[in-house]
Amino acid sequence: MARQRTHFSCQACGFQAPKWLGKCPDCGAWNTLVEEVMAAPARRPGRGAAPGASGPVRLVDVQSEHEPRRLTGLHELDRVLGGGVVPGSLVLLGGDPGIGKSTLLLQAVSRLAAAGPVLYVSGEESVQQTRMRAERLGVTAAELHLFAETDADRVLECAAGLQPVALVVDSIQTMHLAELGSAPGTLSQVREVAGRLMTYAKRSGVPTFLVGHVTKDGSIAGPRVLEHMVDTVLYFEGERGHPFRILRAHKNRFGSTNEIGVFEMKGTGLNEVEDPSALFLAERPAGQSGSAVTATLSGTRPLLVEVQALVAPAGYGTARRTAIGVDSNRVALLAAVLEKKEEVQVAGCDLFVNVAGGLTLSDPASDLAVCAALVSSLRNLALDAQTLVLGEVGLAGEVRAVSQPEPRLAEAAKMGFGRALLPAVNARRLESRRLEVVPVETLGEALAALLPPGMSPRPRVAAGRG
Repeated sequence: MARQRTHFSCQACGFQAPKWLGKCPDCGAWNTLVEEVMAAPARRPGRGAAPGASGPVRLVDVQSEHEPRRLTGLHELDRVLGGGVVPGSLVLLGGDPGIGKSTLLLQAVSRLAAAGPVLYVSGEESVQQTRMRAERLGVTAAELHLFAETDADRVLECAAGLQPVALVVDSIQTMHLAELGSAPGTLSQVREVAGRLMTYAKRSGVPTFLVGHVTKDGSIAGPRVLEHMVDTVLYFEGERGHPFRILRAHKNRFGSTNEIGVFEMKGTGLNEVEDPSALFLAERPAGQSGSAVTATLSGTRPLLVEVQALVAPAGYGTARRTAIGVDSNRVALLAAVLEKKEEVQVAGCDLFVNVAGGLTLSDPASDLAVCAALVSSLRNLALDAQTLVLGEVGLAGEVRAVSQPEPRLAEAAKMGFGRALLPAVNARRLESRRLEVVPVETLGEALAALLPPGMSPRPRVAAGRG
């Protein structure tokens, strides 16, 4: 009998070595090399060929398919997917433990089961445990088939016999192939199982959902090639003690990656939040300093969010710059512009900036709101609660134009806002004005329009002790 050959693979980057090493020479990670059996190269039917392809075909000869997307019934999930589930697509869903990944997919496929059988494979729960969770969620679909199995070959055999309209594998790290010999969750197992599931999805046209574990830094565990193989990568985000969850796409071959879905976790499952702006502003404190409201665009959806700031004298020699939900480097840049151009003395102060609700802002249109919140906290003056603040701030202290101001202002008007600070360039191009627009060209003009009459943004003495 031939001796089995083994090698050691890094579970972080995929580097292979003939012997065990404590530190991976490629990525520098410690204790990530795991011994794996080198499988003999076996030629299987269809191996090495693209699913459904027998040879090169001219682009003009390929028949275009216009099969409609399948709706899950969860509008927020359909929005993030680009309008529904594409037949034959492979979707990877990641998130922290207990965030609601299995709950979301169980609710989604229960509605897909109205069109035919759905196979839900669980490698972490028994069918009785999955049934208990389904009863709590109110899922009673007759065509929802549960299968507690970790052998990928058996899963594919069952799917071939059942011919489902959708397949869920929860999770990809628990699946294994006996021929490989390595433990489930290792690089070779995850890569090979995902490859077989991808081939099945493309050939059968069955949309397949994979649940993926995440590492402590928030990325999906396993080889990076897993995210390259799938069609869509979704991340389910949210704070453990916070009931709200945000679903966003980091990769989507069939839609935009800018859309987000907002859910609220309750005892009966995940409820869709149809008006996220009202959600993010629901607990906004009245009459408090350090708070400003801005509008950001998430794909085609405008969202109103509250930017909070706290400016306090530095207790040590070096002032702190802490930001949650916004880029900390951006906050440091805006603080420098305030210090240099408007003589707002924040060099000796600790600056803390937070976006309420757990949303992450990458839109430069929130720059002016950050500056307004910082000055408001420094002077301990509350801004007008019915004023929206929009604008990108440049290094010269100028307020630059933002993209698509009309939907932002329309959302603000719908939420009851009566006034908006807007870059002068945008104000001149507005086709309709649903609320009072105050055009500003510089950061100084904006701060003067936001603060009460007679109040200058420049304090006479420094607020910090240096």
